[in-house]
Amino acid sequence: MRTYRIALPAALLATALALTGCSDSKSDSGKDKSGAPAPAGPAAKGTALAAVDSLPVKGRAAKTGYSRDQFGKGWTNDSNGCGTREDILKRDLKDVKLKDKCDVASGTLNQDLYTGQSIKFVRGASKVDIDHVVALSDAWQKGAQQWDKTKRVAFANDPLNLLAVDASANRRKSDGDAATWLPTFAGGRCPYVADQVAVKVKYQLWVTDAEKAAMKKVLTECPQQKVPTG
Repeated sequence: MRTYRIALPAALLATALALTGCSDSKSDSGKDKSGAPAPAGPAAKGTALAAVDSLPVKGRAAKTGYSRDQFGKGWTNDSNGCGTREDILKRDLKDVKLKDKCDVASGTLNQDLYTGQSIKFVRGASKVDIDHVVALSDAWQKGAQQWDKTKRVAFANDPLNLLAVDASANRRKSDGDAATWLPTFAGGRCPYVADQVAVKVKYQLWVTDAEKAAMKKVLTECPQQKVPTG
């Protein structure tokens, strides 16, 4: 089961500097240059909030040439002989029952990160998708089109970038980034954005100005949220 460390929202801080007529080092408005609320001090090392600032910022490239096949045809098999999708189901579901060595017959997704709901998984009538946390199309427009095919296939099958989620929420997300889509489940937003940051740092993908601002806005509410390592 994938484990998330969900940090509590940061407490509201006293504005002592304002009372003395001084402003903070970020801006008089209390926001940093990205437009997100400025943290009270430097983000702690190892947190997602600190890692956001290591991401390069550029405009979104054209989607020209993108197709799912650029990232391989479906799921790959790993060293255990099972497809990536089955491995993620076994990792993220509870009470898993197998159809055979690899295929998951049933299980339960407890507190889906996107909706907060518990969802029953039944093979052949599934309401659970395996989502690319950083969508393949988004990656294509922010650096992946410059990769070779081997790296793109690895990206599409990296457990760090994969998550079992509610199928309907996944379809609504489509290829959105943090600026255009966030989980409706408030408790899922911090770990979800931290996952995106981790993937983009690992693969050296860039973010847009709006995306960075959205990431920092979420993570400023949970400044101790760690960067997941997979």
